[in-house]
Order: sequence, then structure tokens, then C-alpha cells
Amino acid sequence: MPIEVLSRLIRHRRTVVLGALAAVIAAAWAYLLLGAGINMEMTDMGGGQIMAMRPEWSPLYAVLIFTMWVVMMVAMMLPSAVPTVLLVSVLAWDRLPNSNFVPATAMMFASGYLLVWIGFGLTATSLQWGLDKLGLLSETMALGNAILASAVLIAAGVYQWTPLKDTCLRHCRSPTEFLVRHWRQDTRGALRTGVRHGLFCLGCCWMLMALLFVGGLMNIAWIGAIALFVLWEKTMPWDGWVTRFTGLLLAVWGAASLLQKI
Repeated sequence: MPIEVLSRLIRHRRTVVLGALAAVIAAAWAYLLLGAGINMEMTDMGGGQIMAMRPEWSPLYAVLIFTMWVVMMVAMMLPSAVPTVLLVSVLAWDRLPNSNFVPATAMMFASGYLLVWIGFGLTATSLQWGLDKLGLLSETMALGNAILASAVLIAAGVYQWTPLKDTCLRHCRSPTEFLVRHWRQDTRGALRTGVRHGLFCLGCCWMLMALLFVGGLMNIAWIGAIALFVLWEKTMPWDGWVTRFTGLLLAVWGAASLLQKI
């Protein structure tokens, strides 16, 4: 097959994969911008003051919160995984006996990656329920206890300096060796490899996701800021200083907030 034809076919399949990922990411952000299906009840507090009240926990509300977390993880984490998914499509072109399966294989890898974050979403939903029952969440789904919020900031800052963070981040930034070593010749193998890659990503970013409880789960600007940082940390030219400097800022911010409340 001529080189020009081969190049066009590769670009075509990468375009299909990229288009599918972009559509999923755009839909996730649209869902969040439209309120994630959560309707706030407006209560008259008297004196012309209106306060937004969240619904009481019920099976339906729990499903809505879990869906919100899953969609939020897709919106925040999938963009940073796009380069890896595209790399999978290139690897699949070389390894699969039928190149028509390239887009499906790449999507199975992305699905495995997202399965890890769906599991995280379930854990986060349970944590949110517990914090809400203890009266520790505000109406914007942020930590209402300033000391606890400061502790989360400090913990997130310290984690940015840990060897586990460094190891997981290096994998997320350079997954080629991992993909080559763990590649399997079928779509189920791609799913398993995606799960393994997702676990590294979880180890890299779980404390950054905990910061959502500091700024508020209904704060789109805060969600977007964390998502942009994750994308920057994983894809931009980097020698480690961004991660450590951000960790220092978070720890100082948390410590300063804590001292104000003591």
C-alpha cells in the first residue's frame, strides 16, 4: 500500500476517534453548565431574602448526584487522556489484524479509563452523602467547615510533593512504554489496559478532585480551573516545578486559612 494512502487512512481513523472524544467531552460540559439535572428549591427566609435549598437525599437524588459526579469526571479527566487514546489508535493500527477495528479499540481503551473514574464517582457520592448528613456541606455543595476545608487544601498541597504523585504523573505524561508492554490483541485487552492507565491517573489526580469540595460542586468556574490545571500538568512541557509549586501554593493557602480560624 502506498505511503500516501496509508497516511490518509491513519489520519481518517484518528479523526473519527478525536471527533467521538470531542463530542463526549462537549456533551459532558453542556450537562454541567445546564445544572447537572439538580433543581434547587427557592425558600423565602423573610425580609425579602431568598435562599436556594438542595433537595433532601432520596434514591432519585442519589442517582442524580452520582450522575453528576460521573459526568464531571468525564468533562474534567477525559481531555487530558485524549493524547493517550490517540496513541492507542496508532498502536492499534500496527497491531490489529483488521484496521477497521482501530476506532472501536481506542474507544474501548477510553471506556476502561472512564470505568476507573466512574468508580471514583461512586465513592465521591458516598462521601458527599456522609458529609451532607453531618451538616458539613453548604448549599453550593462545598465544605461549610473552614477548618476541614483548610485541611483538604493542605493535604492536596502535600500530596503534590509525594513520590506516588510523581510516579503516577510521569506515567500519565509518558504512557508509551506502558501501552506497548501491556497491549493485547483484542478489544477486551484494550479495556483492561484502559483500566490500568486510569488507575495511574487516579493516583495522580484524586487529591485534586477532592478540592471540588473546597470550591463547591456547583461552582463551574472552580471545576473548570481544576480541569485546566490537570490538562496543563499532564500535557505541557514540564520538569516537575509546576506540580511542586502548585503544591506549595495549596499548602500555604490552607495553612493561612487555618490560622485565621484558630
